Amino acid sequence: MIYEGKAITVNMIEGGIAELKFDLQGDSVNKFNRVTLEDLQAAVAAVQGNSDVKGVLVTSGKDVFIVGADITEFGDAFKKSEEEIAAWVAQANVIFNAFEDLPVPTLTAINGIALGGGFEMCLASDLRVMSDKAKVGLPEVKLGLMPGFGGTVRLPRVIGADNAIEWICMGAENRADKALKDGAVDAVVAADKLREAAVAMLQSAIAGELNWQARREEKKAKLKLNAMESMMVFETAKGFVAGQTKGQYPAPIEAIKTMQKAAGQGRDKALEAEAKGFAKLAKTTESQALIGLFMNDQLLKKKAKVYGKTAKPTKKAAVLGAGIMGGGIAYQSALKGTPIMMKDIAEAGIELGLSEANKLLAKRVEKKRMKPLEMGDVLNRIRPTLSYAEFNDVDTVVEAVVENPKVKKMVLAELEDKVREETIITSNTSTISIDLLAADLKRPENFLGMHFFNPVHMMPLVEIIRGKKTSEEAVATVVAYATAMGKTPIVVNDCPGFLVNRVLFPYFAGFAGLLRDGADFQAVDKVMEKFGFPMGPAYLLDVVGIDTGVHANEVMAEGFPDRMKADFKSAMEVMYENKRYGQKNGVGFYKYETDKKGKPKKVVDQAAYDLIAPVVAERKEYDAEEIIARCMIPMCIEIARCLEEGIVDTPNEADMGLIFGIGFPPFRGGACRYMDTVGMANFVALCDKFASLGNLYKPTDRMREMAANGESYFG
Repeated sequence: MIYEGKAITVNMIEGGIAELKFDLQGDSVNKFNRVTLEDLQAAVAAVQGNSDVKGVLVTSGKDVFIVGADITEFGDAFKKSEEEIAAWVAQANVIFNAFEDLPVPTLTAINGIALGGGFEMCLASDLRVMSDKAKVGLPEVKLGLMPGFGGTVRLPRVIGADNAIEWICMGAENRADKALKDGAVDAVVAADKLREAAVAMLQSAIAGELNWQARREEKKAKLKLNAMESMMVFETAKGFVAGQTKGQYPAPIEAIKTMQKAAGQGRDKALEAEAKGFAKLAKTTESQALIGLFMNDQLLKKKAKVYGKTAKPTKKAAVLGAGIMGGGIAYQSALKGTPIMMKDIAEAGIELGLSEANKLLAKRVEKKRMKPLEMGDVLNRIRPTLSYAEFNDVDTVVEAVVENPKVKKMVLAELEDKVREETIITSNTSTISIDLLAADLKRPENFLGMHFFNPVHMMPLVEIIRGKKTSEEAVATVVAYATAMGKTPIVVNDCPGFLVNRVLFPYFAGFAGLLRDGADFQAVDKVMEKFGFPMGPAYLLDVVGIDTGVHANEVMAEGFPDRMKADFKSAMEVMYENKRYGQKNGVGFYKYETDKKGKPKKVVDQAAYDLIAPVVAERKEYDAEEIIARCMIPMCIEIARCLEEGIVDTPNEADMGLIFGIGFPPFRGGACRYMDTVGMANFVALCDKFASLGNLYKPTDRMREMAANGESYFG
């Protein structure tokens, strides 16, 4: 034994090879935390002092190689100044450089996922052999950061600047075939041949058959680009990436600038530039928001695991009501391996549901994400039926009939008599009270809401709505089923609109008030899209459906009349009265034409302006700040109310609900993170500025208390 630590061991194996093995104690994965970095420093020093070592083989004792840096340790480090963060990164790079500078050839055997710092460790070695099951990449941009352990320096010199820009700015996990094609690894072999192949290649390097010294020097030297080539590569990339990110995500641009700055420098100077770029990004609100989202996601996964311990398995599911929504639910369940009955009262509904599932599967086959045989297997897991004959062994049912309480109550009462007593029944309702629907059920403890978002196959969120009588076992079972479907479940308590719609409709109310006072809906859309939403409020209402919006708005007005019952006729109501329902019938705030790909394309329609003219003031220009404030304040106050009333447990879950449910800008982190960024004292002052607009703009007493005490949601 050359070295033994808590994360790394070094042992001599055959032919003078020292095996440096990552195997972090007490964790299921390897990651670069403080312990691992300290161990790496000590392990490298031990190898340096051992004259028997002829080569170093880097391996992993776990199914993954290294998943990256331990993000839970970032918090304290990122509170420091830019200079201190850059110094912290530089200290880590001293360790990687010492490994790279070992006087013997080094080779990394990549057995599983190697991401971020894990892949940067691979790049620090002279040679790399990869399992055909492994994936590698530098996903730091997804956290609003860029590589900090040498990724922007070594990768361009290994695979070329063009490829490196793509890898770093996309932040993708790259499969073995792409890694080999781009030159990021030297060989790809079957998983069971990895160690044998790695040892053989390292022995060739030791024997002088592979010029590992030349490879190493190339990594440490300047980039092989002349001034014109450098300008073409980096300036073109900056322009393209700026267009893609719309200036909202600074990390990819900063990474390109850093690579450009370091192109004419050797390793050590280049690493200094990287450390400064990393530190600069670490202090941005975007990185704080995106790291926060990552942590929120980890919390949701942990909660799902806890629920999973008490959940009853869903071995067979059912959906009532086929059509597009039912077909989407059936597709998602079957795709992820849970067989599902799809029941409707009419053959036409069944055909529509099967057609939807078939269309979605055909797209996967077309994109080579699935083989035709696999498509057949998935379709075989969907069993269409017009009766309840085979419902005696169903574990979980999703009712997805029309959004009408009378119809739903009738269907649920009938269903309850057709299934086993222990079967869990859920309603895919977007607004109707779960307690109302449960009122006449014999087993309300087995009933709850399971709100899918449309389109089901694309939207990651499922709201799990707990009624007053819903059992914890029922909640756990449905959380586990949603997770098995590949969705992100968030558990909320029953109230009008639940979480997402309850928070969304005050935003629409702010928009309605702007239109009433003379704002142009196109101008509002542009401002809110620039703010970061995928679509502005008028466009979103068209996509959701004006009729659906009017119905949901009525539910919200009845539930919260003090602030959501309008004292004026809105432009949305005018659209509804004139049967302009949005994309579904081709006209709403905008008119919709079909583009070359067969998708709806919005175009301006003067008729919409003419129709709403009687209910809006004379056209007036508003500055962007006022438009944002008038739309965002009601949404943010409502999320605060949901937290205070216990509708949702944590700010983490509240923010994730908005990110996944309505496309809240990820780089802003969610409504709670947004208020933290603005500062609660500043936010409350902004609310007071618009107090004349009514109760929608009145902050809660708790918000005022937070403002006075300097409190925030995330500390």
